[in-house]
Amino acid sequence: MIVLVSVVALVLAAGVLYQFVGARASARRYTAPGVMISVERQRLHVVCAGDGQPQVLFESGIAASSLSWASVLPEVATFTRACAYDRAGLGWSAPCRGARTVPRMLCELDGVLADAARTGPAVLVGHSFGALLVCAYAAASPTAIAGLVLLDPPSEWQAITREQARLLRGGIHLSRIGGILARIGVVRACLALLTGGAPGVPRNVVRVFGPTAARTLERLVGEVQKLPPDVHPVVQALWCQPKCFQAMASHLASLEETAAVASRVTSLGDVPLVIISSGDQPPETIAKHRQLTRLSSQSRHIVATNSGHWIQFDEPALVIAAIRDTVERVRRTSEGTTGSGL
Repeated sequence: MIVLVSVVALVLAAGVLYQFVGARASARRYTAPGVMISVERQRLHVVCAGDGQPQVLFESGIAASSLSWASVLPEVATFTRACAYDRAGLGWSAPCRGARTVPRMLCELDGVLADAARTGPAVLVGHSFGALLVCAYAAASPTAIAGLVLLDPPSEWQAITREQARLLRGGIHLSRIGGILARIGVVRACLALLTGGAPGVPRNVVRVFGPTAARTLERLVGEVQKLPPDVHPVVQALWCQPKCFQAMASHLASLEETAAVASRVTSLGDVPLVIISSGDQPPETIAKHRQLTRLSSQSRHIVATNSGHWIQFDEPALVIAAIRDTVERVRRTSEGTTGSGL
């Protein structure tokens, strides 16, 4: 028994050391491309490019970072100022300081806009959970919004079912386990094997947690591979950090509240609104997305027929075109107001 305990302790110590050394090497190799700002003592990473008004700010999915816009942001920056940021605990941002409540996340979003924006309201682009968050921000700060582009908003979470609540609890639990495994080097080792030609080992490890976890891994790996090749190792390095799993658990815990606050948006007036649905969504979800266009008198609904949930990976040109159209609409409205002498 003593020998077994000693062996386990040795293996755990080796794993912690492996994680420490790997994390230090990754931090040196993959430095933050943007700048760090402080919002209410929370350190957040923000990356911006380009110039012009209105500014475009990207809000990522529930566990995604600014890297999820790697195929979109550079092109948007050719016709206006474009910024993306990492929510607390994700990407290069510091670990979460406390729970991810909606007021806290909106405060941080507002702080990013205040720091990164030049003048005037911004066009907000949100994917999935990020779409809910920008809608919640529009409800809280309508005058700060020049336009909205929503990619596959998860409308189905606005009235959570018992089964969804069960899945959510499972996701939170698995995320917390992931944080523990990342701390002792297991996640780093699995990802190294997965990308190094031995995918069977990490997949077998994940299967211990059930078929849902295994399918999720397969899907996420497939989606990340759609990003530019030079981004793949950076995503891998970031997801070896325990803080990312802890942040994912905290964001999942806030999903129901975020969806409820987002549903409070009853009208956007004439603020330009574009909603893009992925082509693999069921008809009832497409119908809900179409209903959202009633929020604005200047709205469009687009179905990305060749896309899965990560539309910005599958059809980046479509997303860029929708953002360009929104920016141009805002500019025309601004020029008309200026020209009228108002």
